[in-house]
Amino acid sequence: MSPDRKPAPLAPPPALRPLPQLIFMSRWLQLPLYLGLILAQGLYVYHFWVELVHLIEAAFGNGKAIALLAESVLPSVPESAAPDKLTETTIMLVVLGLIDVVMISNLLIMVIVGGYETFVSRMGLEGHPDQPEWLSHVNASVLKVKLATAIIGISSIHLLKTFINAAHHDVKTIAAQAGIHVAFLLSAMAIAYCDRLMASAARDDAAHL
Repeated sequence: MSPDRKPAPLAPPPALRPLPQLIFMSRWLQLPLYLGLILAQGLYVYHFWVELVHLIEAAFGNGKAIALLAESVLPSVPESAAPDKLTETTIMLVVLGLIDVVMISNLLIMVIVGGYETFVSRMGLEGHPDQPEWLSHVNASVLKVKLATAIIGISSIHLLKTFINAAHHDVKTIAAQAGIHVAFLLSAMAIAYCDRLMASAARDDAAHL
């Protein structure tokens, strides 16, 4: 091909019949759902900063902030027995709560960005300096595995908070949370194993072509 010769323009996609076009366009019904998740993300940001401000105020000896933090992380403690100063356990539980909010926020981002890219429309982020690394190879199977991994991380934080505050939980609650966490682990392993089987079958089919 001559260097002065321009490549032939791509042919326009074939027009769809009315019914397939309607079915294909129905994917945009998911858009309000993702917009709603963005609003939920905003609520988590607000909650994060409220808790962080209370923690900072409690560190400077604000009695009301200490009581609010104790009520949020030690709900089974009666008001009369609430601590009058910030303890290491309270700080740890509040920080774990903040980490929990961040991890749930990360989960929301994966669902919003990955779901929109996979099920609604391309976002055209190829080559963008801020494109998430995981988005370059995301598909429905990869998204399921990443979501399962994120849920396990969130469950781990909740379980750690329960173990740190074990004195204020009964044995049944601790055992139930541990059992639920194990169920999440097994579910994620099963999803990853099924995804591996499907990828292996796809490679075998491609090799036989």
